[in-house]
Amino acid sequence: MAAVYLFVDKQADDLTTMIDRPSLPLALRRLPMAVVRVLLPSTCALCGDGCDGVVCAPCCAQFAAPRAASCVRCANPLASGSLCNSCQSDPPAFDATVAAVDYAAPLDQLVLQLKFGARLPLAPWFAERLRDAVLAHRGAAQPHLLPDVMCPVPLGRGRLVERGFNQALEIARPLAASLGVALHPKLAERTTETTAQSGVSPAERADNVRGIFGVADPDRVARRHIGLVDDVMTSGHTLNELAATFKRFGAARVTNFVFARTPPHS
Repeated sequence: MAAVYLFVDKQADDLTTMIDRPSLPLALRRLPMAVVRVLLPSTCALCGDGCDGVVCAPCCAQFAAPRAASCVRCANPLASGSLCNSCQSDPPAFDATVAAVDYAAPLDQLVLQLKFGARLPLAPWFAERLRDAVLAHRGAAQPHLLPDVMCPVPLGRGRLVERGFNQALEIARPLAASLGVALHPKLAERTTETTAQSGVSPAERADNVRGIFGVADPDRVARRHIGLVDDVMTSGHTLNELAATFKRFGAARVTNFVFARTPPHS
């Protein structure tokens, strides 16, 4: 009988199964997870009630409802029109941004749990919310929203070794698959190690990321629409620098796909 290994994450309420014989029929490979769900049912990451997924339907409806009207380009709140004053007066290098939720309690804690707590089962749930946001934004206002190729915002080598995974890539994989978009995880590379943006002042963030990215495969970039995937967009400087890098290599358009958008500071 195939051996089944169970991994319980640090929060002890999400489970992943893995069978050491992928050649088994699909029905047999699904059976162990069904058994595990009966023996060790999962609980909502927000309220703690039992549910089939990572977050229960009531919490999803309450805390991850569609965002209010926002700027098409930077996804900041917008009372009217399609572009905020900042994007009109000083357009960023990227052309559009889709954000699934606001970076606010209690969802901000889930972002931190994924990034710093290695709670990887959260990533597909983030991707589902982001997919729904993308599909809601498509239409007459943004008919060309889907990119030709997606790539995650890359981590520096040191941070990747320390963390063990890139949270942007964990979100990008299921997101690209659900939208039918090609994913190239190494299309962009971080050529310079820098201090995390959260560790520098807002006034220093643009300089902190200037010139730190490179493009590994320019042929996949020229004349194409590139989608950048990340967990959170705060000041936007990192995404702007990466978009500018792709534009220098001939990208026709760059769209950001982020799970959460930090509201602007007053």
